[in-house]
Amino acid sequence: EKYPHVTFFFDGGKELKLLNANRILISSPRVKTYDLKPEMSAFEITDVAKKAVLSNKYQTMILNFANPDMVGHTGSLEATIKAVETIDTCLQDLIETILSVGGKACILADHGNAEQMTDEAGNPHTAHTTNLVPLIVTDQNITLKKGALCDVAPTLLDLLGIAQPKEMTGKSLLHKKLNSKNFK
Repeated sequence: EKYPHVTFFFDGGKELKLLNANRILISSPRVKTYDLKPEMSAFEITDVAKKAVLSNKYQTMILNFANPDMVGHTGSLEATIKAVETIDTCLQDLIETILSVGGKACILADHGNAEQMTDEAGNPHTAHTTNLVPLIVTDQNITLKKGALCDVAPTLLDLLGIAQPKEMTGKSLLHKKLNSKNFK
């Protein structure tokens, strides 16, 4: 399960009960290996997220689509392609919903995996990669500088209009400061 990645780890390694925060666990399918169901629970996650967006109850949502990573670990190219196609479909559907209510989305990964399925000798590559990963913001008025993983949290805080704690050493990647009322 990747649930701790968007809860416990995101909260600095603490079990926090945050006011007005809802945590929803959508379990991964019970299969021996995820190449047997490369869609995993992505469609269910998308449906729940779309309902949350349309409810207008939330300023911020954090999701984890684990398919490219988890299916990529199996070494199955065909299944990994299906996993990535599933996420393409789900992201398009979810982003259209977010944009329909005037919101914005940030899409990112902390590591690669699915983009490299074989090593130099042609053998299956099932580990994380150190390739660069994108940070995408669905607003044409926002441009981002190049940066590193340590810059993601400061960038998200900047988008939300929240001051960056001094303990964070990264820098916001925004070229232009925004009013937090513009980000939903």
